[in-house]
Order: sequence, then C-alpha cells, then structure tokens
Amino acid sequence: MSVADKSVNPWRWIPTLYFGQGLPYVAVMMLSVVMYKNLGLSNTDIAYYTSWLYLPWVIKPLWSPLVDLVRTKRAWIVAMQLVVGAAFACVALTLPASQFVRYTLAFFWLLAFASATHDIAADGFYMLALEQQKQAAFVGIRSTFYRCAMIFGQGALVWFAGRMTTHLGDAKTAWQWVFFALALGFVGLAFAHHFSLPRPNADATRARSTDFFAEFIETFRSFFTKPKLLLALGFMLTYRLGEAQALKLIAPFMLDARDKGGLGFSTEQFGFIYGTIGVLALSIGGIAGGLVISRNGLRAWLWPMILAVHLPNLLFVALAFTQPNSPWLVTLAIALEQFGYGFGFAAYLLFMIWFADGPHKTAHYALCTGFMALGMMLPGMVSGRIQEALGYPQFFIWVCVCTLPSMALLHFLNIPADFGRKKEA
Repeated sequence: MSVADKSVNPWRWIPTLYFGQGLPYVAVMMLSVVMYKNLGLSNTDIAYYTSWLYLPWVIKPLWSPLVDLVRTKRAWIVAMQLVVGAAFACVALTLPASQFVRYTLAFFWLLAFASATHDIAADGFYMLALEQQKQAAFVGIRSTFYRCAMIFGQGALVWFAGRMTTHLGDAKTAWQWVFFALALGFVGLAFAHHFSLPRPNADATRARSTDFFAEFIETFRSFFTKPKLLLALGFMLTYRLGEAQALKLIAPFMLDARDKGGLGFSTEQFGFIYGTIGVLALSIGGIAGGLVISRNGLRAWLWPMILAVHLPNLLFVALAFTQPNSPWLVTLAIALEQFGYGFGFAAYLLFMIWFADGPHKTAHYALCTGFMALGMMLPGMVSGRIQEALGYPQFFIWVCVCTLPSMALLHFLNIPADFGRKKEA
C-alpha cells in the first residue's frame, strides 16, 4: 500500500478536519472577546486576558516533536477533538459561577493548548495521508473549509448568541447554549473521524532515536544562526503590530454604545458585518494575493501588499471620529479593511516560507509561526489599556503609527526576485 490509503476518499475527511481545526481558534480568539464584552468586562481586561491565549500557538514548536514520537497523528487528532469538546463543555458549565472569568479563562487555556496540538497533528497527517500531487490539489479545499469555520464561528455563532440573548434576556445563558452546542459538535466530530480518517502506513509511531535530541537541538541552532535573523524577526514581529492591537478592539468598538465612542451595533449585527461579510472579503483578498504573487513574485508585490494591510486602518480612524449611523457604510469599510488585510497577509506567509527554507524547513516554519503569534500576543495584551487611556479615535491613530516600523524594515529585505513566481511550463 502507498503512503495514502486509497480506499478513503479525501473528500470524506479533509473538509471536516480543517473545519474542525478552524473553529477552536475562532472560539479562543474572537468568541471569547465578544462573550466577555457581552458580560460586562472592560476593554483593558478583555484585551489583556484573551491575548494571553495566543501563548500555546507561540510555543507549540517546543512540544511538536512529541506528536511525532508518541502515538500516531491520527490518534492525536481524535484525542484532541475530544479534549476540545470537553473544554467547550467546561466553559459552558462554569459561566454561571460567580468567578466565571477565572474559570472560563482556565478552560479557554485548555482549549488553546488542545487546538494548537491538533494543528500540529492535522497538518502532519495531511502530508502523510496524501500523495504530493493530491496535497497540491486539496490545499485550496483545506483553506476554504478553514475559512468556512471562521465564517461559522465569527458570523453564525455570534449572531446566534445575540439572538438568544434577546430571546432569553440573559447573555450568560445564551453563551452557554453556544458552547454546549460546540461541545456536542466536537465530540461527534471525534467519533466521526475515528471511523473516517484513513490509516496511512507512514503514520506510524516512531521509535525513539538516540539522535533525536541532537536533531532537536540542531533544528533550533540552525534557525537562530540564519543570516539576518534579527532583521527577519523584527519584520515578523512588526508586520502586524498595528493589526494585533486593532483586532482586539474591533468587537468592543462596534458593540460599545455611541456615547462611549463606539458604533452601537447589536451582537447579531456584529456577527453579520464582521463575522460574515468581513471574513468573505478576507478570503477573497487572500486568494487574490496568492494569484498576483504567483504571477510576478513576492518581491514585486511587497510594497503594494504591506500598504494594503496598513492603509485601510485609516478607515477605522474615520469611523471612530464620525460614528456613522449607516450599517451599510460600516459594512463597506469593514469589507475593504478585511480585503486589504487578506491581500497583504499573503506576502507575510510567503516571507515566512522563504525565510524557513532549508534542511529543517518544516520545523523552521513552525518557529516562524510561533514568532507570528508572539507578534499578535504582546501588542494585544496592552491594546485595551491604550484604548481606554486614549479613546477610540486616538487609539486608531496610534494603530496607524504602529504600522511604520514594518515599512521601515521592508527596505532592508533582500528577497530573490523570482521567489513565489510560478515557473513557466
């Protein structure tokens, strides 16, 4: 039998695997923010506490070798989906408690660690269960269903929470319904994958090698001795410096009352505008970014793409100063900002792939994604305090100022002109 189990059609498991990979991340990064806002936490507390939840994605390269050495990736996927389901249930069960913030954050931490571990196993399993030709054929499918998870989480589930809050008159009960539904869904997903995931020969428990720890150390040594490492890390950490802060405050900004400087939207409206229209625009931007890079190469598009990420932040400055009443005007601004972010983020991903290239490129790319998560975590932690000190208009001006360091570093990058360009047949 080949690397792949040909008796199992990839359509039976790739869509559900990557939909299941996206949902916990959305729950940790966005649903937690909206939920805590609905339950009355301050912007400072929301940004600080939920930014800490990025940590598992920052440090996941440290335990990724365990997923290779202990059990199979298939077993890790099923086990982590059960843990995710249990964590969702525990969030729901602890919401009525008087110390609900402490308890729910603890279970969001468990959810984040399980989700980060699931990411490692799922991406590894994808490469083991499919031949190279099929890996390329299905890469768009996995990305599409990951985006579908974002739309479902940020759109449908947020809308449902808002509608249930209106119907029940109690936000905690409404969010309990959301997290219980997610818990049941993930338990069902784990059982479905137990039967539907293929069993490739390549996905076998590896014997512990006496050279493993030497290889592990060499992986880190070779990464941290790369040429122009500090320049590359500086670029990775600052590319989303502004976006990392804005992202934590977009939901509070849209949900806060107008007399508090917000736009005064309901939770249902936020779910539709940002979670549905915004994510669709983000996805279209990402597809467009990948297409133009494949045509002309990364270096040709670096400046247009970094401007596409950063300049639309000025739209939030305009929204904060004018507080328009028109939902359609706000929807248009969100769509433009998200399209620009998706378009420009393609350059960031390709830059990390370029920098990680070499004998240990898989592990080095994981390290790059860890620094990417760190670049989101640290600025996000202080963003709420900055916003409450400055107010929304001045805060979004500050976000625009924070985009300047990455543009300054861009001048010093020396990326080959043909990198990312599709080779002629």
